[in-house]
Amino acid sequence: MTSNTRVVVIGAGLAGVRLARRLGELGVSAVLVGEEEHSPYNRVLLAEVLAGRYAPEVIALPAPERLTRGRVVHIDRARRQVHLADDTVIAYDTLVLATGSNPVLPPLRGLFGPDRHELPAGVHAFRTMDDCLGLSDAVRRGTRAVVIGGGLLGVSAARALAERGAQVVLAQQGERLMERQLDPSASALVLRHLKDLGVEVHTESRVRGVRCVEGAVRSVEMADGYTLGADLVVLACGVRPRAGLAQDAGLAVHKGVIVDDELRTSDPHIRAIGDCAQHDGQVYGLAAPALEQADVLAELLAASLSVPPAGTASSGGAAGYSGTRALTRLTLATGSSPAAGGPLDLAAFGEHTPLPGDDVVQLTDATRGTYRKVVVRDDRLVGGVLVGELGTVGALARAWEGAEPLPADGAPLLHLLTNDGGS
Repeated sequence: MTSNTRVVVIGAGLAGVRLARRLGELGVSAVLVGEEEHSPYNRVLLAEVLAGRYAPEVIALPAPERLTRGRVVHIDRARRQVHLADDTVIAYDTLVLATGSNPVLPPLRGLFGPDRHELPAGVHAFRTMDDCLGLSDAVRRGTRAVVIGGGLLGVSAARALAERGAQVVLAQQGERLMERQLDPSASALVLRHLKDLGVEVHTESRVRGVRCVEGAVRSVEMADGYTLGADLVVLACGVRPRAGLAQDAGLAVHKGVIVDDELRTSDPHIRAIGDCAQHDGQVYGLAAPALEQADVLAELLAASLSVPPAGTASSGGAAGYSGTRALTRLTLATGSSPAAGGPLDLAAFGEHTPLPGDDVVQLTDATRGTYRKVVVRDDRLVGGVLVGELGTVGALARAWEGAEPLPADGAPLLHLLTNDGGS
């Protein structure tokens, strides 16, 4: 049986919903506090909703048993209470911060003004369901859309808008697309794919400001003086941990809310998971680590709250969190180059930039638009980038996650790289 200890989770995203569900399966009831009016949803699939491929309800997450809607404005650590904007007060014994992250809004001229603290009409972040639905309502065939940022989010948004018939320009300050995840060859294939969809891509191109008329965006000004006409502007400049509540409550915060291997903050009664958490110096900002942290924390809390029947011994503490080896994956599902002949799928994991002494296996098929590269160090697979038909990604990822020595002859690795069947 479990104790009556009250667990409160702030944040109804992937991490918070997963934690509440897993706790329920383990016999621990949790109160989930979600700020958005929409039912909890899978944020990873927002681009599919924007593209028109999925309706919003398709990406809904399983409904939590105890969901309170409201915005938390204050954490009273002394009384162990959270205060909501509507004056609701919820007591806790254990509090979990799963507050996620906020979009980075770049310091562009004209974005805000002395008397204007909201984004101008036509300028959208791309982080929430409201952002997605606002873009969906605004985009029409022929709409001039400028996407600022060429990372994973910017590429996804540009592809989705192009599929809706918009005239899309993507401006990336860096040298190439998705430079954090991909090597130059893989980035070039993504660039080709977007161009085949009709997206105009400018790399090494810095945006200086937006020009608005009567509160609505009309153009984007580049640092080189060039002006892009715009009916829509999408800000896809990255995210930062949403740690304001934690900071105001006096918790230790650096890049995110600092947690230990038990996902405990500087207050032993408060834990943190997902995008807002910083573990061992790392803020992940990805779905896979958030879900793993939720699963680990559920086990930890269930073990700590468990009250074994009389005459039996406790099962002992659950294992802590030691970090996640995350794989980034993106499918550009509609439109492709004539050479590729199908959707573009990509995956990146581990270290794909070799060090001196590393072995690199690289296969490129220009006709099919596929590219596969893996890095081997001391007979172990340490990373890779795959673009094209990714039937092999599952097996390669398992070999990487297992960190087992590869056979000396390399035949199984070559088989994985050249075999398109099964994952």
